[in-house]
Amino acid sequence: MHPYRTHTCGELRLSHKDQTVRLSGWVHRKRDHGGLLFIDLRDHYGLTQCVIDISSPLMKTIEHVKNESVVTVTGKVVQRPAETANDKLPTGEVELDITEFTVQSAADPLPLQVNAEVDTGEDVRLTYRFLDLRRDPMQRNLKLRSDVIASIRRRMWDAGFREYQTPILTSSSPEGARDFLVPSRMHPGKFYALPQAPQQFKQLLMIAGYDRYFQIAPCFRDEDARADRSPG
Repeated sequence: MHPYRTHTCGELRLSHKDQTVRLSGWVHRKRDHGGLLFIDLRDHYGLTQCVIDISSPLMKTIEHVKNESVVTVTGKVVQRPAETANDKLPTGEVELDITEFTVQSAADPLPLQVNAEVDTGEDVRLTYRFLDLRRDPMQRNLKLRSDVIASIRRRMWDAGFREYQTPILTSSSPEGARDFLVPSRMHPGKFYALPQAPQQFKQLLMIAGYDRYFQIAPCFRDEDARADRSPG
């Protein structure tokens, strides 16, 4: 068995019932229901409920684990009772009966809540960006961005276009905006600039006979930061 996981936390279904599997992820939430302790284990792909009896010797380790600790859990996939199944989760019909539990990295107290929508302020979010990026809205936003760009590329390729990259740094060609300058290490006092007229590179491709092309390029602006815009 793989030392960290056989499946992702968004993968298990009823078809995996009675299989012994291994998951790794962050402790999203713990819930004590008297004789049973439930752990919601989360990774980039989803969330799986894990359960253990409080009489288990593993409880000595599990009870001290804080949210966002990285753990590896091994156990049998069991079907959840109909009254406790969660139809809002793709994995909501099953849970993992824990037989092994390993703490890979214990978390300290958190400066912001990852498992809840709490407004902690922009400064805190950016200071602890690695935690902010774990939050569900951020995960969904970045996945959506990736999916949109992938869709654009597929549609362009299907229409007979090819993707070509053009230079990001060049000599200055002022077009009215301020130059975005990058100092040269090899030539002190000299600077590269981000092209304000990148069409010159497109025109080179056209003259050279490249018929259909496109480029999904980053945009850089030398201006004050705004709520919805950064320099790059």
